[in-house]
Amino acid sequence: MGKKSPTGLEKYLLPLLTVTGLLGIWQLVAWLGIWKPYELPAPSAVVTALVELAGQGILWEHIGISLYRFFIAYLVAAVLAIVIGLILGWNLRLHAAFDPLIQILRPISPIAWFPLAVIWFGIGTKPALFIIFMSVFFPVLLATITAVRNIDPLYIKVARNFGATEQDILRKVAIPAAFPNIMVGLQIGLATGWIHLVAGEMVGSQSGLGYMIIDARNFLRTDVVMGGMFIIGGLGLLLSRTMSWLERRVGAKWGFAPREEG
Repeated sequence: MGKKSPTGLEKYLLPLLTVTGLLGIWQLVAWLGIWKPYELPAPSAVVTALVELAGQGILWEHIGISLYRFFIAYLVAAVLAIVIGLILGWNLRLHAAFDPLIQILRPISPIAWFPLAVIWFGIGTKPALFIIFMSVFFPVLLATITAVRNIDPLYIKVARNFGATEQDILRKVAIPAAFPNIMVGLQIGLATGWIHLVAGEMVGSQSGLGYMIIDARNFLRTDVVMGGMFIIGGLGLLLSRTMSWLERRVGAKWGFAPREEG
């Protein structure tokens, strides 16, 4: 039985029908009164709470702060990880020297750094930035190292036969050849970084979406809690789609066929 890809209309219609159906079931369950409103608010109550916060400007403030923190930490971690990964993937001696340290540090959950982050940086933005950095750095670093080490040796030999220098090979051959696997690391880092941004804001911050959720929980505003969760999910989807769009644009310049989105 052959696989049939959804048409352009179906790509939008099918998810819309699924979401609409789930929201309808959720609204029905809320109407039945199986749970109290503060335990399971109706979708309409969640929307009302978000509209209220948006009208007061509170929601936009928290979203802006969270996005600012995420982009700063993500960009710094990704750039450092790619540069270090290219160096370690290209130089086998350096990789052998640093690999044990990397293998010790990478399994440590970013959440385990919370106590030290608060001690080192205090309460506020800095602990959240540090947690995001740690959650992004190692996925991108390992993906970059693996990408460089798995480059087809034939590409390197051909470049050297044409008289290319080591710098030219790294810049014009290795980086483009490693690009697809580096993008996998960037996508993983994007997801883990966004998840741990919220966790970091729940612990050491007085602003942002994570803080908004914790603050709402303290006042039993479950409608705000669930609204914040959906905002986080929606922004995560938007960030992922944006990264995929950038991957297609850059990949097209280097001759890579675009991957179909699942």
